Amino acid sequence: MSKLKRLAGDTLLYGLGSMLPRVLNFLLVPLHTVNTFSRAEYGVITNLFAIVAFVNVVYLFGMETAFFRFATGEGADKKRVFNLAQTVVLSISISLSILFIIFSKNIAATLGTDVKPDFIIWLTLIMLIDAATAIPFAKLRLERKALLFASAKVVNVVLLLGLNYYFLKIDFNPSVGIGYVFLANLIANSFFILFFIKTLLSWRPAFEKEISAQMFQYAYPIMLTGVAGMTNEMFSRLTLEWWLPKGFYPGQTTKEALGVFGACYKFAVFMNLGVQAFRYAAEPFFFSNAAQKESPQLFSKINHYFVITCCLFLLAISINLDLLKHFIGKKFWEGLYIVPSLLLAYLFLGVYYNLSVWFKLTDKTYFGTIITVGGAVLTIVLNYLLIPVAGYYGSSVAAALVYGAMMMACYFFGQKFYPIPYQVIGGISYIAITYLLAAGVNSISFSNQVAATAFHLLVIGMYCGCIFLLERKELAPSPRSRSSNTPHPGDRGRG
Repeated sequence: MSKLKRLAGDTLLYGLGSMLPRVLNFLLVPLHTVNTFSRAEYGVITNLFAIVAFVNVVYLFGMETAFFRFATGEGADKKRVFNLAQTVVLSISISLSILFIIFSKNIAATLGTDVKPDFIIWLTLIMLIDAATAIPFAKLRLERKALLFASAKVVNVVLLLGLNYYFLKIDFNPSVGIGYVFLANLIANSFFILFFIKTLLSWRPAFEKEISAQMFQYAYPIMLTGVAGMTNEMFSRLTLEWWLPKGFYPGQTTKEALGVFGACYKFAVFMNLGVQAFRYAAEPFFFSNAAQKESPQLFSKINHYFVITCCLFLLAISINLDLLKHFIGKKFWEGLYIVPSLLLAYLFLGVYYNLSVWFKLTDKTYFGTIITVGGAVLTIVLNYLLIPVAGYYGSSVAAALVYGAMMMACYFFGQKFYPIPYQVIGGISYIAITYLLAAGVNSISFSNQVAATAFHLLVIGMYCGCIFLLERKELAPSPRSRSSNTPHPGDRGRG
């Protein structure tokens, strides 16, 4: 249990560094959606950040995971691996950034009249800073400096909140409009350069024919997997305007519908944040413990408790949307019914990340590419079929189906090449019961918000109690572990 406790502790710290900032970042939603931007303007913001998510994957080129893999190898020189990985990332990101800035006017014209060249330049610089500091952040994770990691992320978001408030409420210029959102991100992200200035100055450009080639071979399938993964996550936001029939939502344009979809999607981010916090802690943990004899059983336990935690997230958020909805403008409320499906989708994605440990440890990363590209194709097909008949709800259902399919494919491939005794029936039971419970609770209406919230908290409390009763034997220290801390009678008097 000591390793599980260590992983849980690291996850909490990374949660502080990823979830707390995003929770603070969530405060930007009411700032943006209540009496500031229209649904159509918020649709433009949603669209541009979706594009940025795709390009960011190419900027990083899978080098974060490659850094972990090669820096944890036997006899590895971590400083050398850091220089090699950073060289690749900066070479790619700087080259692409120069092109984007040169052609910013053309890109802006292609994306529509609402997009200005300045927006493209600011977003490009944001991506460049993110890329330049990605490997330094990975280095902190490898060194288990989770508190330092968390501190940087929290300071960044506090700056982001303050800048958004200043630009939008104190010094707002309508000619800049939504551009303030991107400008605030750029200024806040610049803090990371100062935070890592010592690390960045210590970097030396490096290229070694043998190891650099190995890192490229390992990383490029991960990059392709990332692009396909972003297709799964962001494709609906890019295509909702294309495939949503005009007039599908009475009185709304397709751009306004995208704004509603983007705002409601923010609630599902809470699940994704939990997944990301766990990934930050788990990825170096998996690599560090892969050689241990008991690692399959350890990885199985980790996934089981991960599923339980995510189910609690799913229930708590789904049944409290009547309270959480006040964080966004009333004109966006009509799309909140998509949130449970999106939470389920992110839960499946989190399990997929857990299961994917097998192809990262066996250097068969191309399986990740195969699975994720298959998911991307399925995403396109399902969105094409479901958006015209179910609108953005169709997109949310498509996300759950795609991530569920990827999760199952990863499990079956993994059992063939790297068997791990996962608690499949238990995991499926937890997920199904939780989702049905959330649907049942949401079918009960209350005229009084206080009574509704009290009932929802009671349900969550009873749910936690049931989990404790079901899992108490597993959570209790085993007799073997207890005895290991007790001196053996035969040891008395020795020495």
